[in-house]
Parts: sequence; structure tokens; C-alpha cells
Amino acid sequence: MPLYDCMLLVKPLVAKESVAELAGRVARRVYQRNGVVTDLKSFGTVQLGYGIRKLDGRHFQGQLMQMTMMVPPSFPQELHYLNKEDRLLRWLVVKHRDAVYGLEFINEDEGRNEMSGFRTKNDTSDVDEYDDDIDDYEYELEEE
Repeated sequence: MPLYDCMLLVKPLVAKESVAELAGRVARRVYQRNGVVTDLKSFGTVQLGYGIRKLDGRHFQGQLMQMTMMVPPSFPQELHYLNKEDRLLRWLVVKHRDAVYGLEFINEDEGRNEMSGFRTKNDTSDVDEYDDDIDDYEYELEEE
């Protein structure tokens, strides 16, 4: 199952118990689809770059929450009920593209090739042969 982040931006005056209940509803839906919530973060009240207009006015602040979960690929379409939620300003689901998990993570080569992207001491293809001469000349001027 792929890894997803669900970002919830809640109105600033909503009580914390109500925000927790909203996150609990999403988590119950995840568990019903045999998914797993791997992380839940609350970033508190954040200032928005622009006002979000809702029926009760324009909001320049919001409570931001991030829920990381492993769910089937069809799960994000099931969150359409959040559109009717009055407490939410915005919500967004983002898929982790390069995440390695499950059996693929266990069967990795245990990091043997992690450092392959770095140059070794013997690799001198990018080194200019005149670099050392310039440094010596600068030191000779400073000594005089």
C-alpha cells in the first residue's frame, strides 16, 4: 500500500476536541480499508498567506494537522465527505512517490550503494591541474 499525507487545515476557533474528533473520523475510515495511520502531527495555529473565504467570513489563520497513512490507492477518492465538513478550511492528500516500505524495504541491499553518488579520491576528472599553482602564488605574496 502506498504512503500518503493528509493535510487538514481547520478553522482557527474550532476546539481541539473537535479537531481530534475530525482526525479520528479520518483514521477510522483508514482502518476500515485495512490501512494504517503511521504518524499524526499538529502544527498548531498557522498564519495563512491569503484569506480563505467561507460562509462565516474570511479566515487568515488556521490549525494545521498532518496525518501520514498507508492506504490502498483508491482511498483518496473516498475522502470526498470532507468537502461538506464545516470545520475545515482546506484539505489535501499527497502521495509519497519515493517511499520504500514493506517487503521492498526488507529486501534492500542494506545501504551498500549509498555512497556510490560521491566521488572517490582517485576521481580527478573535474580537478584543474593549475589550482595548486594559484594557491602557492597567493601565499608568496602575503609573506613578502
